Amino acid sequence: MSDQSDVTGEARVTPVRVIIALCLVAPFVAMLWVGSYAKTDPTFIGIPFFYWYQMLWVLISTALTMLAHQLWRRDQRARAGREGGASE
Repeated sequence: MSDQSDVTGEARVTPVRVIIALCLVAPFVAMLWVGSYAKTDPTFIGIPFFYWYQMLWVLISTALTMLAHQLWRRDQRARAGREGGASE
């Protein structure tokens, strides 16, 4: 029962974790909403919109995943600092 504080610490929803979740969910939503990009116009250097939109999301997804990873690492370091300082 003394481990109850550890369990509640794991389930915290912080603004940083919400941003991380949004960064990771955005590409899925963009790709699952096919009606928004199921068209040929506008073309980009002769490539129909359907294709270049998806390729653009590959780059955007990479950037968002990198951002989420950096935010997660920063959140974990801050959390370890708070827990380390509290136990001393």
